[in-house]
Amino acid sequence: MDESTAYTWTPPEFNLSSPPSSSESWPVFPDPGNFARSAKWCPDGSVALVQCEHREFRILTPKTSPPLNGIANPNLNPNTGTPPRVLPQSAPILDYAWYPTASSATPASFCFVASLRASYGIVDHRERQIAPHSLAFNLSGTKLYCGFEDAIEVFDVGRPGPGEGTRLHTSPSKKSRDGLKGEFYLHLNSCTADMYAAGSLTATPGNIVLFTETDGTVPVSFIAGGPSAGVTQLHFNPTRPHILYAAFRRQRDIYSWDLRADVNAPVTIYSPSSVPGEREEVEETNTNQKRRFDVDVMGRWLGIGDQEGAAHLFSLVSENDDGGQPVSPTLTWNAHKDAIGSVSFHPTHPTLLSVSGSRHFHTESESSSSDDSNEEGEKPNNERRRAIRRSIVRRGPVALDSSMKVWDLGGP
Repeated sequence: MDESTAYTWTPPEFNLSSPPSSSESWPVFPDPGNFARSAKWCPDGSVALVQCEHREFRILTPKTSPPLNGIANPNLNPNTGTPPRVLPQSAPILDYAWYPTASSATPASFCFVASLRASYGIVDHRERQIAPHSLAFNLSGTKLYCGFEDAIEVFDVGRPGPGEGTRLHTSPSKKSRDGLKGEFYLHLNSCTADMYAAGSLTATPGNIVLFTETDGTVPVSFIAGGPSAGVTQLHFNPTRPHILYAAFRRQRDIYSWDLRADVNAPVTIYSPSSVPGEREEVEETNTNQKRRFDVDVMGRWLGIGDQEGAAHLFSLVSENDDGGQPVSPTLTWNAHKDAIGSVSFHPTHPTLLSVSGSRHFHTESESSSSDDSNEEGEKPNNERRRAIRRSIVRRGPVALDSSMKVWDLGGP
């Protein structure tokens, strides 16, 4: 092979002329109350990290996973792949992030941040140990940004331990009305090493702010024009870093802004519920479950799932020409039988990973148990006591569909 073409990388090509087929799936969770909340591909695409409801991570190894150091994995089944590896956690998981250069071929950098591997303590003004609500590495992987209430903590990755990092207050004081308050969600620009965005979960106007790494104490700009709701996710376009996308609490739509122009109004609104010539009046969803969207590595497609189990793909090619009007999906298909909590594009293949599941409470079982206990009223005391004991047993929430699937978007 010629040396000039040996390392040529070809971006994934998508064929969205028809709904995709599922190229791989993992079995549902044995516990009916457990399900995947979100999933993120490793930067090299070798594995996917899944955050689960029952305080655990799962590592998925797809069939297309590249061999480690050129040597095939002897434990990999070519038909079904490897079973997920389970990493139990001692507390609920708020957020997690892959190291920017994580690769299964390089054990030294094959890691993610959540609660293990290295510890970075955050102590608030009342000397309480608190957990950040969002995590993000900078482009070089030397700094870790943590968003929590009314502040952002910046850690030096090379110095783990109980020592505090550098705290960037987003408001002068607790009583001050200036600045930005609330719990923060962060995203760093993957193309520009100096800028990052922070969004507050507090539903106030202009609750998205831009900072720079060189001077993180002074906001560069406040972004407004979105709905009156808390920010749950931020994402820069990988190839056009001046485009910022945001998702909001209890909102179906994804909003985008062009940071080179007026940031007081979005340039495009991506609405899974909109169809040509029609717009639903009710935009809010009836759940607080976060739904993570994703943008492919070339910045051409945006994917998101909805509460009904449908997956939607939007074209990002002509987003600046829509003038803030709702845009309908390019492709929609029924992916799951429950709410989709997260979708994630593979970094090197034209595939999409989706995970589903949400909490469902069955009140019918409780009412039927009460009826059974009433019917047992004429029976002996020992049977009546057994019926009463059965009636007070409360069943936890269950997921209707807790599957994890990989969708082939490359076409036939």
